[in-house]
Amino acid sequence: MKAISKLFNMYVSLVTCYPKTVLTVIAAITVALAVGLPNFKLDASADSLTLENDRDLDFFREVSKHYQSGDFLVVTYNPKVDLFSDQALNTLGQLKQDLLEIPGVAGANSILDVPLLYSPKRGLADIVKKPRTLLSPDVDRELAKQEFLTSPIYKDLILGPDGQTTAIQLNLAYDAKYIELVQERDGLRAKRNRGGLSEQEALRLEAVSAEFLDYRTKADARARDRVEQVRNVVAKYKDEAQIYVGGVSMIAADMIQFIKNDLVVFGTAVLLFMAITLAVIFRAKRFVVIPMISCVTAVVMMLGYVSWLDWRLTVISSNFVALLLIISLAIIIHLVVRYREYVDANPDWNRHQLVAATVKFMARPCFYTALTTIVAFASLVVSGIRPVIDFGWMMTIGLVVALILGFLILPSALMLMPKDKPSAAANSGEDHEPLTMIFSRIVENHGGVVLFGSVVVAVMSAWGISRLQVENRFVDYFHDSTEIYKGLSLIDQQLGGTTSLDIVVTYNPEEDRVELAVDDGFDGEGFDDGFESDSGFEDEGFDDFSDNSAKGSKDTFWLTVAGLKKITLLHDYLEMQPEIGKVNSLAILYQVGKDINGGLNDFELAVMQRKLPPEVAGVLINPYLYPAGDQTRISLRIHDTFPGLNRSELVERIKKHVDESPDFNADNVSFTGLLVLYNNMLQSLFSSQIVTLGAVFFAIMLMFVVLFRSLKIALVAIFPNILAAFSVLGAMGLIGLPLDMMTITVAAITVGIGVDDTIHYIHRFKEEVRVDGDYVAAMHRSHHSIGRAMYYTSIIIIFGFGIMVLSEFIPTIYFGLLTGLAMFSALMGALLLLPKLILMVKPFKLN
Repeated sequence: MKAISKLFNMYVSLVTCYPKTVLTVIAAITVALAVGLPNFKLDASADSLTLENDRDLDFFREVSKHYQSGDFLVVTYNPKVDLFSDQALNTLGQLKQDLLEIPGVAGANSILDVPLLYSPKRGLADIVKKPRTLLSPDVDRELAKQEFLTSPIYKDLILGPDGQTTAIQLNLAYDAKYIELVQERDGLRAKRNRGGLSEQEALRLEAVSAEFLDYRTKADARARDRVEQVRNVVAKYKDEAQIYVGGVSMIAADMIQFIKNDLVVFGTAVLLFMAITLAVIFRAKRFVVIPMISCVTAVVMMLGYVSWLDWRLTVISSNFVALLLIISLAIIIHLVVRYREYVDANPDWNRHQLVAATVKFMARPCFYTALTTIVAFASLVVSGIRPVIDFGWMMTIGLVVALILGFLILPSALMLMPKDKPSAAANSGEDHEPLTMIFSRIVENHGGVVLFGSVVVAVMSAWGISRLQVENRFVDYFHDSTEIYKGLSLIDQQLGGTTSLDIVVTYNPEEDRVELAVDDGFDGEGFDDGFESDSGFEDEGFDDFSDNSAKGSKDTFWLTVAGLKKITLLHDYLEMQPEIGKVNSLAILYQVGKDINGGLNDFELAVMQRKLPPEVAGVLINPYLYPAGDQTRISLRIHDTFPGLNRSELVERIKKHVDESPDFNADNVSFTGLLVLYNNMLQSLFSSQIVTLGAVFFAIMLMFVVLFRSLKIALVAIFPNILAAFSVLGAMGLIGLPLDMMTITVAAITVGIGVDDTIHYIHRFKEEVRVDGDYVAAMHRSHHSIGRAMYYTSIIIIFGFGIMVLSEFIPTIYFGLLTGLAMFSALMGALLLLPKLILMVKPFKLN
């Protein structure tokens, strides 16, 4: 304790005797860190949206490699004239050619290119000899239209039910180097997690990680440029058709742009609002300028720090800027309010005495508020999701920076200015009864109502939490007026769904002993799905148009009647699920064979595998068959806009069906796709946050015991914080707002913010009750003093974050509203429930 006291006295001497030196050093460090700001980057890659060590991600990439899935963009096309007229088709063809000229676009597929098998129906021999397309001279366009609308291959895939909406799939160049680097990096990471790496392997992991990060940065820049070029081409045709662009790389590009806009626009707006509010509250230039400088310095230092380290901000961690501004301001406001109280109470004190007394009184509560807030945000580090982990670390480091700067900049700056006069404090309106006194009178006169209301809130919160769902719908991240929303909605509703799910079935001859009998009486319908992306993170949709050629001529169980029958059973079940849109699998091959050939036997299937032209095989076989592994894939898409969609429940329902089916061995059936990866991420985040909340509260309560040296006080202090956190989660459940990768961090934020008010209030109450031993009078004095600082801070936070409702990015709006609600809940708990509990328990020993 003596060592700590000595260090603190050295700090007081530093800020009071050498303020210019302190500020000069801070300015120099800030400038040095700010030099790195041009390297500041945002990240919306696969690594930022999935679990860091998710085995399903490795399997996803393996499946993508086996089936030659590639990244692509989708351009929807709905002409103002009839789609099958010469004018519309010529325009579509020209649009396609213009898109093909964009660097990085390897191919394009549309209704102009896909093989026609039903217009009219042709025998196998004719199909093998010469596939036809919509542009073939002898094709009946009306028959072709009906084929696109009703055939098991193209229904709900290439032409919408309206007969007017179609799509061009732009196949992007396969990035082999990207895949090679990410696989090597992930392989070394997996080995490290299993049992450790040799020194050489550790060096290689460091090198390949750096190489991959650099390559991915360039690849992301190329992808954003490509999306921009596609949009520029599409813009030239807007007068002739309604056209939208969709795809994973477009979502990533738009998310980054929205985040950039919000960082600039709302960062500026929040700063402006903070300045105006400080001016209204304190009515003194010094107490506007100094807090703003401290807050901005903390943000610049942190942004510069992460830029120097090439630590990228993601959709989630970008929010740390706004939070850091607020927490920095909260520290400063508490210091300013206490300083002005000393000015009013001790007009004869000099600057040294005022500053020294302020920092000495506020150091302990501010240190513990920062420490407990760090514990709350540290709970994010165990999530296993890189952007959430980064968010936790950034807030942890940022809190330390904010605390240090608050206790350096304000005291040093005050030492360089003339002493504030008591009259200035009086003129600011602080001699009038503050609004917080209303709450103290409510506690004194209506304490029972406070307790009853708290019980009601607790019960409602518990009910709301029981209704919480974990969901993630990208379409809900954007306003319905944006192009990305319209494009995703159109694909979802007209072209078979958006989010992909793949079911991979492997044949095991030891377990799947099936009689190979001919059966021509079953059908299937669907065709590939999914939205895939070579950025290591593909989404399968429109996969039927993949350009991969046959994967060898190895005989496979799945191209037998028995194999196709098994697939069709599962295919038909999937098509009956209301949430599922387009389903594609080898079952369609048998259906087509039955339609055009009266059925297929094992011999004919074997011939088809070898003799079908690449155009037809690329649609019917290749996207769904991996002969080398005797493996087949059922690819389907989910309707994101389906009311009440619950992805986790859907996957479990399908798994249960597979488990209970006598035709499948569950050990040979695997699930992958974007739906699985996102669901894993959300479930992990949900469990890590909700489950660890108890551990977080326990750790904070231990800190309360250390701070207040009383278990009784610690228990009193923890209840309002638990209620505040649960009330926010409960409110989300009651209004039907799902937990996703953005909103689920609000629990930690609520704890972090709420704890600050609790510590400051109890610390002040403890001092006040020692004056006369009167708990009620001490409560009123605490509300009049520290309650005012809590109120000021809360108002700035609530309305500052309320500005975010103007954002174009829906998660930013939710983040702002929920953070405001969290602050309001914490303030009410600290001004109503906390003092009532203190009056009931009377935990302080009076000497």
